[in-house]
Amino acid sequence: MTHIKIGTRNSVLALWQANHVGHLLESIGFSYELIAISTKGDQVLDRSLSKIGSKGVFTEELESMLREGSIDIAQHSAKDLPSHLPDDLELIAFTEREAAHDVVLSLDPTLRLNSDKKLRIGTSSTRRRAFLQHLYPQHEAVEMRGNLQTRLEKLKQGTCDAMLLAYAGVHRMEMTSYIQEHLDLSQFVPAVGQGSVAIQCVKSLDSYIKEQIRMACNHLDTEKCLLAERSLLYQLEGGCSVPVYGHAQLKEEQIQLTAGVLSLNGQQKLEFTKIGTDPQILGELLAGDLVNSGARKILQTIRAELNS
Repeated sequence: MTHIKIGTRNSVLALWQANHVGHLLESIGFSYELIAISTKGDQVLDRSLSKIGSKGVFTEELESMLREGSIDIAQHSAKDLPSHLPDDLELIAFTEREAAHDVVLSLDPTLRLNSDKKLRIGTSSTRRRAFLQHLYPQHEAVEMRGNLQTRLEKLKQGTCDAMLLAYAGVHRMEMTSYIQEHLDLSQFVPAVGQGSVAIQCVKSLDSYIKEQIRMACNHLDTEKCLLAERSLLYQLEGGCSVPVYGHAQLKEEQIQLTAGVLSLNGQQKLEFTKIGTDPQILGELLAGDLVNSGARKILQTIRAELNS
C-alpha cells in the first residue's frame, strides 16, 4: 500500500483540510499520515500579514519539508499561495471549490454592513479592508489575526462587532450559526483561490504517485478556474497581502473571470470581466487590461503604504 505523508499547518482548519485530502487518497487505496507544523504566519500574530515581510508566510516551511523529503505532499489553502512558486515545486491538484464568497459573523442577528451605525469589523485581509473602505466607509476595520477559533473568542470578548471571513472556512469549522450576512460575489469579489485546497509536491516525485494523487484529489472545473485566477495574480505579482482580487466561474464551457485592484483607502478601483477558454491566456489578458488602466501604479502605492 502506498503511504503518503501530508504536510500541513497545525490549525484546526488546516488539519480538517489535510484530513479531507487524506480521505480522498484513501478512496484510491492509499494510506496517509499528517505532519503538522506551525508556520511563520501562525506564530507572528502581533503584526499584519503585510508587515511580516514574506510572501510565503504560510507556505515556506512546508516547501522546505517537501525538499527534505520529510513529507510527500503539502496541502495549502489555495488563497494563501504566492503568485510565484519555486522552480523545483509544482501544484498537482486543486480540490473541488466550496462556495467562495465572504460572510459577516456577529453575535448580533440584526447586524448588517449597510448600517449607518459605525461598526468595528475584524479582518486580517487587506482586500477585505479595502472593500470595506470602498463600500462601507462608515465602519472601522480592526486587525484580527489568529485561527478561526481564536478570532471567534475575540468577537465574544468584544474586540469587534463583527468579523469578515471566507464562508468555506466558517462552514468547515461548523460556525455557520454566527453568520449574519452572505456577501455578494459580484460586489465583494473574493481572493484568488478562495474556497479550494491546493496540493503541492516536488517535481521529482514519482510520476505514478503524482498521477494517482491528482486522480483522487483534482477537480477539473475548479482547476480551470484557479489556473485563470493564478495566471492573473502571476502577471500582477500579487499575493495574499495585496488587494488584488479575482474570481473565475464556468459559464457554458467557458471561463468567466472577474478581477481587479483596489487601493487601500477604497477610492481607486479597477475591475474587468473577461470570458475565454484557455485559463492561462484569460488571466494574462485580463491582467493586461488592468495594467493598461493603471494597476501597477496603484499596486506600487499600496506596497509603499504597507511597508511604511
